[in-house]
Amino acid sequence: MSPVKSSASKQKEGNSLPLNRWQASLPIMLFSAAILLFASYLHRNDLFTLATSSAASSGAAVADIIDTGYARYLGNRSYPNTVAYLGVPYAEPPLGERRFRAPLPLDTARVALENKGKVIDATNYPDFCIQGTTGSGDAGGAGSEDCLKVNIYAPVGAKKGMPVLVYIHGGGMSTQNLPCLFLTYFSTGYIYGNPANWPFDHWINQSPNVVVVSVYYRLSSFGFLATPAFSSPTNGDLNAGFLDQIQALKWVQANIASFGGDPKRVTINGESAGGSSVELHLVANEGEKLFSAAIAQSVYRTPLPTPAQQEALFNFYANHTGCASGPVAAQLACLRRASVSALAMAQDAAYYDASIGGGYNLFHPVIDGKVLIDFPTKSILNGKFAKVPLIVGATTNETLSGGDDVPSALKSFFPSITDADINALLNAYPLSDFASSADLQFQTLTGDSELRCARSLMATAFGKAVGKSWTYRYNQATPGAPEVYHASENWMMFRGTSTGFNGSTTFQPQNPTEKAFAQELIAYWLSFVRSGDPNKFKLSRSPQWTPFTSKSSRIVLTQGPGNSTTVSGSAVELESSTEAARCELVASQVQAQQN
Repeated sequence: MSPVKSSASKQKEGNSLPLNRWQASLPIMLFSAAILLFASYLHRNDLFTLATSSAASSGAAVADIIDTGYARYLGNRSYPNTVAYLGVPYAEPPLGERRFRAPLPLDTARVALENKGKVIDATNYPDFCIQGTTGSGDAGGAGSEDCLKVNIYAPVGAKKGMPVLVYIHGGGMSTQNLPCLFLTYFSTGYIYGNPANWPFDHWINQSPNVVVVSVYYRLSSFGFLATPAFSSPTNGDLNAGFLDQIQALKWVQANIASFGGDPKRVTINGESAGGSSVELHLVANEGEKLFSAAIAQSVYRTPLPTPAQQEALFNFYANHTGCASGPVAAQLACLRRASVSALAMAQDAAYYDASIGGGYNLFHPVIDGKVLIDFPTKSILNGKFAKVPLIVGATTNETLSGGDDVPSALKSFFPSITDADINALLNAYPLSDFASSADLQFQTLTGDSELRCARSLMATAFGKAVGKSWTYRYNQATPGAPEVYHASENWMMFRGTSTGFNGSTTFQPQNPTEKAFAQELIAYWLSFVRSGDPNKFKLSRSPQWTPFTSKSSRIVLTQGPGNSTTVSGSAVELESSTEAARCELVASQVQAQQN
């Protein structure tokens, strides 16, 4: 079914519903009135005052207004059964003195007073958070600091009690580009990303019995500037971007019922940096239960340095912005007065300066001793994690490193790794195991430490503690790509999204077989959201996805054969003992890899 007005692609064309049948069955006056109402529905952005007035509002527009108790929001009817409420604030704008600080909860009294009962237009995507460079020579800086908002996708007329999916975006670039290019793009998690690039309208259209919330959070230096001075909250807060995510989850607990959601049934989901964020939420000290299940896709096993290890990066950033003079309090005051463009140029410059702090030149989460107490792998191995059902997986050929020099790649990704650690990994991945293909050896060795071993380690721990963990290997290449690279499933699950620089994307057409496969994936995911089991509401053609065990470890998610739209290509496979042993070795290096 084609959307009436797609939130994803922002189509301008109207509905092509034929009107001659109306004319044949209605008197002229009724026909004219129907045309007026229909036009006001299609063009309610232009006729917003009409759509929200009691005299001229159509039934559809009224049905698309949600009252949270402190504000009323008009959503976008993106499909006949789907409404998208776009850019709903969940926290106070982190501007001025709030820069580099934890988010403040949304002042609902302020919102109510400012809007005075008027309906707020939530039919267009908001400004995304300030972007960093992808690492391919582009300049970041697009976006806004006033970005602490969520997009909410709900069934039309949703009643209370529906399960909720909260999606935390990553930053992976499109995978239809040349491999030599995109292998360098993926090292920039927590640096860029725009939720509008991963829309959920079609998920609700397929399964109108869930509510989806997609979160905007501060990125790069705006979200993850770190210095030991932040040990004092008078100076600022560590991991502000991660605290944004927590605040969004708290807003969901307080307000999602207004949109039809059940705050007691919240599944968190994310890919790449989003998958890393899910892992962090599972081990974080958040003070309250904010979710009841988790889906972690291609967990970005980035090092979590100490604030002291990020001090050289902070000094470079302050100096590049012209804020290096005086005590740290004066430097921070200067940084809070600096323009967005100055800060954007400084964070991009830091990305390309590999000499900073011996490799710690990325603005990422750090061990703060308050919310993030220890490395997530260590916490998971020690059983210190939220005991909830889990889906975790990776793609077949993903790695976040390029080139052919394993030691250099590992030292770049894991600045604290030792030569002894690297030699141990090389011994566990002998060239003879890869048909003498150095490329495959490189891809597997780096990809396991950077991504894939989260699948085995997390599934094993959650399977033992919870008894409900499922794993997958995504095995469908994006059209035009020779292998199944990082973020390949995003193209399939989000209408052919092909992300670009500074929050941009294009949506490529999908053929019927690809659309059928996407529906399979969405059905598995939303079955898990609805029931804690990917099988209960799966498509009938999809195979049973058995829980993670040593005998039936994971499902291989693959498109149906040929041009089929009725036959699944997915099947169950075993995790090899070699793979499990390698990931145990990776886990033993947690102090060196810091993840």
